[in-house]
Amino acid sequence: MSKTTSKEIPYKIYLEEHEMPDSWYNVRADMKNKPAPLLNPGTLKPLTLEEMSGIFCEELCRQELDDATPYFKIPEEIKNFYKMYRPSPLVRAYCLEQKLQTPAKIYYKFEGNNTSGSHKLNSAIAQAYYAKNQGLKGVTTETGAGQWGTALSMACAYLGLDCQVYMVKCSYEQKPFRREVMRTYGANVTPSPSGTTKVGRKILEEFPGTTGSLGCAISEAVEAATSQEGYRYVLGSVLTQVLLHQSVIGLESKIAMDKYGIKPDLIIGCAGGGSNLGGLISPFMGEKLRGEADYRFIAVEPASCPSLTRGKYVYDFCDTGKVCPLAKMYTLGSSFIPAPNHAGGLRYHGMSSVLSQLYADGYMEAVSVEQTAVFKAAEEFARVEGILPAPESSHAIKVAIDEALKCKETGEEKTILFGLTGTGYFDMMAYERFHNGEMTDYIPSEEDLAKGFAGIPRFPGNEI
Repeated sequence: MSKTTSKEIPYKIYLEEHEMPDSWYNVRADMKNKPAPLLNPGTLKPLTLEEMSGIFCEELCRQELDDATPYFKIPEEIKNFYKMYRPSPLVRAYCLEQKLQTPAKIYYKFEGNNTSGSHKLNSAIAQAYYAKNQGLKGVTTETGAGQWGTALSMACAYLGLDCQVYMVKCSYEQKPFRREVMRTYGANVTPSPSGTTKVGRKILEEFPGTTGSLGCAISEAVEAATSQEGYRYVLGSVLTQVLLHQSVIGLESKIAMDKYGIKPDLIIGCAGGGSNLGGLISPFMGEKLRGEADYRFIAVEPASCPSLTRGKYVYDFCDTGKVCPLAKMYTLGSSFIPAPNHAGGLRYHGMSSVLSQLYADGYMEAVSVEQTAVFKAAEEFARVEGILPAPESSHAIKVAIDEALKCKETGEEKTILFGLTGTGYFDMMAYERFHNGEMTDYIPSEEDLAKGFAGIPRFPGNEI
């Protein structure tokens, strides 16, 4: 816990540009139990660099497969791009603390101060940079809530790359303005599942009228990349190289906290595929893994898509169309299509292999929360802290408030850090439904989950 008094800590802690991290941190290097490798679904053998390079950029494949190198130098061009919106502020939530009347000290790392409105730009520029360096014409991707698609379209516009985005259909319809931001930056945006790909047509045939999922959109984007010369697929979450790029969030947080002698007791992040949570916790988790410090980590997921809290820890396809490699992760099954809740960025059936391994080994906790409670917390936060949070981020806000209220009961002065991944200005239809009392909480039944689990591939060692 902090040795300083609250008066010494400013409302916003900003780093100077020269204090920004010059390397990304690879938490896998300090993990005793490494994440299980990606498997080729045809051979069930670990995916090779050559096999992976047919889908992803070569340098990104190297980062994906490297679980031994602790630090990767950030290229100068990426650091210069980062300077347009980084360092991002670490905020002491004084107003929220006062409103809650809690002895807890609450901090949040705010990643929404850029046009994409979220943390996604940290990896988008890295992936676009490596694609450009490889001499590619363009990239394809999926997007849920739209933050990743927006971030990638910005990065591609900056570097002169073509950008093709498959957007989860319910988000495409709920967020027309997010779609238009992507188009402003030159991206071609298609609602998924669509009739433009073989896998899209197959999904529509199997699930007529479906509102889509990230798993569907991934399948379409992969097909689009592999069927066009000079294109590769890039992913906004889940993969270990994405968590690597996002480590800039946690590294900046730690530098800022260390300047003021602050040590968080509890670190909280929303969890969909795992990019923001993994990025926020990585340097702190590294200290825990090395035995240098101890922290409590909480992953917060929607009750409608509870991969960590109700999923199975097995190998599964990363996408609904089953065209991607197999990843060992907590999963609800690649055919599980979540209810069309308003946290599109968390509507993914699986969880990062890195976070899954850490959770399985007991280094991290997980809770699931219902969306009406999430929006209530979002509104409370907005009214006292002045930022309209994204529904995804609001999952972390909900649990941070819960933990701060526990401190009020016990009198403990715990220090809480959570990730505020982005803003919710394109989520006003969701806020409208909440204010009108039209928002409902959907929790999948055991029968619903069983349908998803039924599609998990069975092979020796992968039994449920």
